[in-house]
Amino acid sequence: MTLHPDSLAVHAGRDDLASLGVHALPLDLSSTNPLPGIELGGMSYEVLATGGHPSEGGSNVYARLWNPTVARFEEALARLEHAEEAVAFSSGMAAVTAVLLALTHESEKRHVVAVRPLYGGTDHLLASGLLGVETTFCSPDGVTDAVRDDTALVVLESPANPTLELVDIRRVTAAAGVVPVLVDNTFATPVLQHPLDLGASLSLHSATKYLGGHGDVVGGVVACDARLAAALRRTRAITGAIMHPLAAYLLHRGLATLPVRMRAQQEGARVVAEWLLSRPEVARVHFPGFSDSDPRGLIGTQQSGPGAMIAIELADGFDAAATLTASVQLFTHAVSLGSVDSLIQHPAALTHRPVAAEAKPSDALVRLSIGLEDPADLIADLDQALTAAAGVRERMGTALG
Repeated sequence: MTLHPDSLAVHAGRDDLASLGVHALPLDLSSTNPLPGIELGGMSYEVLATGGHPSEGGSNVYARLWNPTVARFEEALARLEHAEEAVAFSSGMAAVTAVLLALTHESEKRHVVAVRPLYGGTDHLLASGLLGVETTFCSPDGVTDAVRDDTALVVLESPANPTLELVDIRRVTAAAGVVPVLVDNTFATPVLQHPLDLGASLSLHSATKYLGGHGDVVGGVVACDARLAAALRRTRAITGAIMHPLAAYLLHRGLATLPVRMRAQQEGARVVAEWLLSRPEVARVHFPGFSDSDPRGLIGTQQSGPGAMIAIELADGFDAAATLTASVQLFTHAVSLGSVDSLIQHPAALTHRPVAAEAKPSDALVRLSIGLEDPADLIADLDQALTAAAGVRERMGTALG
C-alpha cells in the first residue's frame, strides 16, 4: 500500500509491533545481548562490526553495534527520505564526522568541497583539518571549479544556516559529477524536501531539531543507499557513535507529528516574517517565502514550502541585536531550533563563532526559530523587544550629543 506522507510519518518503522504484541513503540535499553553460542555469536559480531544487519538466529551482541529501537527509527526516517536505508548517530556532528571518515576512507581521497554558508559546527570541523581532510570552500556557482580528482565529497546545506539561502541541489549535483553530494536537510526536513530525489547521495539531519521537535533529545541521522549505509554503520561501530535507544525512541515518536508541526510552524513563520517587513528597526528579513530570498524560484520546485526559520538584520547593528535577544519574553534566547517553542539567537556570537571571518554572518543578524505559539503572541513579544532595541539607538544618540 502506498501511503500519503502524513500516514507514513505515523506508521513507518512500526511493521513488527503487531508480531511483538504491542501497540506503542517499545524501548530496548539492553547494553549487551545473549549469544546463541561461540561460533554463531562470533559471526554475529563480525557481521555487525563490519556494517551488516543482524542475521536470523544470531545475536545483536552489543549496543554499540546494533539496537532494535534505533533500527526502527532508522527505517522510519529512510522511508520518509525516500532512501534505501538510514543510519543514526549520537549527534548531528557525529553524523557529519562519520560521513567524512567513511567516504574519505572508502575513496582514499582527502579533499572535500564545502558550499558556504554552512552550519557553524560543520564549517569549523572542515576548516580545522582535524579529520585529515583538505577543504575548499566555495559558493554554489564555484563547485565545478572546486572539484578535483581527489575530491571525496561535496557538502551543502539548503536552506543554509543561518541566512536561509537556498542552494539549487540539482545544479550542485550536476557540477559535482561522480563525486557524492551530502545535503544537510535539517531546516527543510523530509516534509518539505527530498535531497536524494534531486541527485544527492546523502541527506543528513541534526535530529535534535525538527525531527525530535520538543527540545529534549540530541541525535543525528543520515539517509542514503544501502552501500553507503553499510560504510557508515562500520564507521559508527568502530567510533562508538551510535544513537542512544532512548533518543531513538523519542525521535521515532516525534516523527508521527512532524508533518503537522512543520506545516503549522511554517505558517506561523510566514505571518511573523510578513510583519517584520514593516518594522523600521529591521533592515532585512531573510525568509525563503519571499522572492528576494529565493531568486531561483526553488520554493515549489525543489522545496515545497519555506519552512519555519527567519533571519533578520537589525538596522542598528550588534547593539540592537543584543538588546533584542535580551528583551524577548516569550521567545527563549538559546541556540538550536525546530522545537515547538520559539527560540532566538545571535549566530555570529554563538553557533558561528568559530567560523572564519570571511564566512561569519553579520553582527547585525539574529535568527528566529518559530514554534507553535500563536503568531499574534510572538509578534507582540517581538514588538516590545524591537521597541527596546530602538530605545538603545535613541539613548546612544543622546549620549553622543
